[in-house]
Amino acid sequence: MLRLVHSMQKISRAKVLRGISLEKVKDKQLFSSKTINDIGQPAPVTHPELLKYGEITPGITVEEYISRRNKLIELLPEKGLAIIASAPVKMMTDVVPYTFRQDADYAYITGCQQPGGIAVLCRGWGLCMFMPEAKPQDVQWQGQIAGVDAALETFKADKAFPLSRLSEILPEMIRESSSLFHNIYTATPAYTNLDAYKKAASKSEVKDLSSYTHELRWVKSPAELVLMRESASIACQALLQTMMYSNVYPHERILSAKIEYECRIRGAQRMAFNPVVGGGSNGSIIHYSRNDRKIMEQDLVLMDIGCELHGYVSDLTRTWPPSGRFSSAQEEVYDLILQTNKKCMELCRPGTTIREIHRYSVDMLLKGFKEIRLLKGGRSNSLSYHQLNPTSIGHYLGMDVHDCSSVSYDRVLEPGVVITIEPGVYIPDDFDCPDRYRGTGIRIEDEVLITETGHEVLTGSMPKEIKHIEALLNNYSSGVQELNSDARVALS
Repeated sequence: MLRLVHSMQKISRAKVLRGISLEKVKDKQLFSSKTINDIGQPAPVTHPELLKYGEITPGITVEEYISRRNKLIELLPEKGLAIIASAPVKMMTDVVPYTFRQDADYAYITGCQQPGGIAVLCRGWGLCMFMPEAKPQDVQWQGQIAGVDAALETFKADKAFPLSRLSEILPEMIRESSSLFHNIYTATPAYTNLDAYKKAASKSEVKDLSSYTHELRWVKSPAELVLMRESASIACQALLQTMMYSNVYPHERILSAKIEYECRIRGAQRMAFNPVVGGGSNGSIIHYSRNDRKIMEQDLVLMDIGCELHGYVSDLTRTWPPSGRFSSAQEEVYDLILQTNKKCMELCRPGTTIREIHRYSVDMLLKGFKEIRLLKGGRSNSLSYHQLNPTSIGHYLGMDVHDCSSVSYDRVLEPGVVITIEPGVYIPDDFDCPDRYRGTGIRIEDEVLITETGHEVLTGSMPKEIKHIEALLNNYSSGVQELNSDARVALS
């Protein structure tokens, strides 16, 4: 008994100190005095609530990362060399950076979520990572970062070197290659200023790597789909809470803050993009982001939102009246967009393309706009339609909001591809149409996973039928009014 108490006392003292690690031996948990090093991002030993052992990032295993690298190398020409730099740090002011987000290609291949690194892949070397070296002052101000040891032990690179040796090692790798590929959006002078790179570029031997990386990223693995479903679920729950909040606090900025709060408390690391919260005529501005206006009583509010969960994003839009009732004109236009959304989703299956679905949506909306007299007859219909809806019916979705941009919308969809379906109408205040329609913006956007037998709507839990939206808003508003009435009675 005394021996057990003494052991527990040692454990308690050890927990106070940084650097306790657990080693699982058979069915027992044994404590070790080995120091746990923070590598600058979550790891299984420092964040067991997020990662399982064997995962480099939450939900994605070492084996999956290695498979991605091997597939990329196989896609490259026999003597091809790929260079992928991490995303740069962007500064808000001289010493204040914007929140860092890793480049999707670099994250997809390495799992490293930090700036400053450069990954190089080829058949002879495998994955070679050049890592930044942290100075004591940097650690004091910004915390630990992943270095050479983390590249080998955590990210499982085949070789790793300090970034300071890039100019010594990379030129020889370039000279041994016959073709060079790189991520043009994160290209950095650290390698583009090298003579060997310049010589290859002068011979037109340098090409964009995205045609290969986007090909790999286009079809999601089962592990990626788990994260995408969860990201979509978080966004749906958050938007539902925000929708019910809109009658009580009808301000664009408050709803923007509310949606971010609801996403983050459910585990999202950040928003996928600045929320679009368009009240009234602001809803007709497709990428409206000022979010600084009060929403009037009879206005609709269009919210386009998405969050990011461990590198995978969601994207959905709903439009509703915070008052709890659509006007007859709003209902008329909304129903056309809703029916288009539902019909287009029926077309989502292997063998079709985004382009084909888009053409169907244009025909359906154009016919509907004429029927409700939003558009007049005549040869100017196509031009007027483009004013009302200049967007595509959807896009690919994954690690980026507009994912795999180098993959054509004419590409035949396959199981494992995720797209959005987002018909909309954006009617300016000065558009030549009946007054009741002017200044109206309506979009209904869902995430759709292509499956072997058809599709799965990842955002299907989010209401979009008129009767469901009105019932939800009015029941919630009644409950809030009752609570407020009870509170006033209790205080009187």
